[in-house]
Amino acid sequence: MKFAAAALAFALALTGAADAQQVSRGGGALLRGLDKISGQTRDMVVPVGQSVDYGRLTVRLGECRYPSGDPSSDAFAQMTITDRVQNVTLFSGWMIASSPALSALDDARYDVWVISCQS
Repeated sequence: MKFAAAALAFALALTGAADAQQVSRGGGALLRGLDKISGQTRDMVVPVGQSVDYGRLTVRLGECRYPSGDPSSDAFAQMTITDRVQNVTLFSGWMIASSPALSALDDARYDVWVISCQS
């Protein structure tokens, strides 16, 4: 959790101190999943507080934030991703649309990342 909080703080700092103070919350997020074996991608709109199943994963969105002055510039999503088969949490923290590798899901088959917040 410390790493995810630090990653979010770092990303907000990159957008500038003034913008970091003016953040809006979206009602949901647009996420993209990649099945690395089949090469297929899937876009998923997930409302805040809800979850979606993607393969053997369950992706739950806790919150989605974006800079108030420029909603299309970046998104920060708090997510928990669990493997339903192994009953383990694979990811819990903040993902940042502009820096997906900074805080990424580590799974051999699937990638999931944030595209944008939704109203």
